Amino acid sequence: MKLNLTRPLAFFDLETTGINVGSDRIVEIAILKVHPNGEKETLTHRINPTIPIPAGASAVHGIFDKDLIGKPTFKELGSKLADFLENCDLAGYNSNKFDVPLLVEEFLRAGIDFEIKGKKLIDVQTIFHILEPRTLAGALRFYCNQELTNAHQAEADILATYDVLMAQLEKYDQLQNDVNFLHDFSARGKNADLAGRITFNANGIEVFNFGKHKDKVVEEVFKLEPSYYDWMMNGDFPLSTKNVITALRLKSKNNKL
Repeated sequence: MKLNLTRPLAFFDLETTGINVGSDRIVEIAILKVHPNGEKETLTHRINPTIPIPAGASAVHGIFDKDLIGKPTFKELGSKLADFLENCDLAGYNSNKFDVPLLVEEFLRAGIDFEIKGKKLIDVQTIFHILEPRTLAGALRFYCNQELTNAHQAEADILATYDVLMAQLEKYDQLQNDVNFLHDFSARGKNADLAGRITFNANGIEVFNFGKHKDKVVEEVFKLEPSYYDWMMNGDFPLSTKNVITALRLKSKNNKL
């Protein structure tokens, strides 16, 4: 199949120092430009972000500070990228929420004119999630080829959930029919509290997973800004989160004794 295009469509992906659109930087960009006649061009560059790459980000994309020594900064490379993307529409995976705004932020920071207005933006993840909804009904249809009737009635939902798990165990060889394995496989992060507001960093130390202190060590933040603890305790945080931060605060105080 050939895409019906009236002007080039640039698929692009970014590897970055993190997921904060406002403050994180690009360390690698790859672009596949598809022309209306079907011809393709690619452009890939590693970029010196001018800030350290957190260990967690390097663990994801395998790019470390030492790999970017001597590489151009975005300000140095930006004009070349803007020229390559000129008159292109843009496409990516989760690009409307992340890659596009972060790329535009880099252009603005570098003072390089890059007009996003008028470009068509295609997000493959959005199409995927609309057409293959991540709901119990969608899972039952995908794994069991069944339609969920009486959705949101507890008994119908748990019977469907059971059927989906059994089908998953049949479908995926990498899954083990073992509760301990499935527990570990289901864990999407190393949370210190049930709500995931506090997580463990690569060194097994509790860090914030939200807000202005995201990725900072909880105990260190409370030392420097004790009012932050009071703000959380008086805020609309789950009790399990409050129990965790209280335990950390007490531990910190006891260590001083």
